Amino acid sequence: MNVIEEIEKEQVEKLAAARPTPEFSPGDTVKVSVKVVEGTRERIQVYEGVCIGRKNAGLNSSFTVRKISSGEGVERVFPLFAPSVAGIEIVKRGDVRRAKLYYLRGLRGKRARIAEKTDGYSAKLTAAEKATAAKAKEKARQEAIAGGKVKGKKGKSKAAKEAKAAKQE
Repeated sequence: MNVIEEIEKEQVEKLAAARPTPEFSPGDTVKVSVKVVEGTRERIQVYEGVCIGRKNAGLNSSFTVRKISSGEGVERVFPLFAPSVAGIEIVKRGDVRRAKLYYLRGLRGKRARIAEKTDGYSAKLTAAEKATAAKAKEKARQEAIAGGKVKGKKGKSKAAKEAKAAKQE
């Protein structure tokens, strides 16, 4: 490995540690959060569409996302490690058998749909993501209940239950 490749590898590891990217492949529907600068203001704009291709080239890795906007197909290429990409979220995993989905450019309407993958490795990934999301949601719910902000499962807040128990004693 030459010096340039070593430097690139170090940079990729550094960037991946700072902002981890989820595992996604062509056919997956993704939401890409892009930082947009307008004058002095900076905001985040979400670009949602189907990933139609990936280029894995170390630091120069990129992916192409296609969406239909006002009846017109729009494609955008995002560098994977660019600072303008704030985050990537997977909406659904697609079941495709190609690495590049350029054939979607010629399809319209229902023919351009991609079936959702429900088995195999991606099912394990989505099941794991759903499980972690459910755990985080339950933890947040427990913290809110402990703070007396949210009612419990049976409709009474924890503070109300404690007051009722104190009243009975």
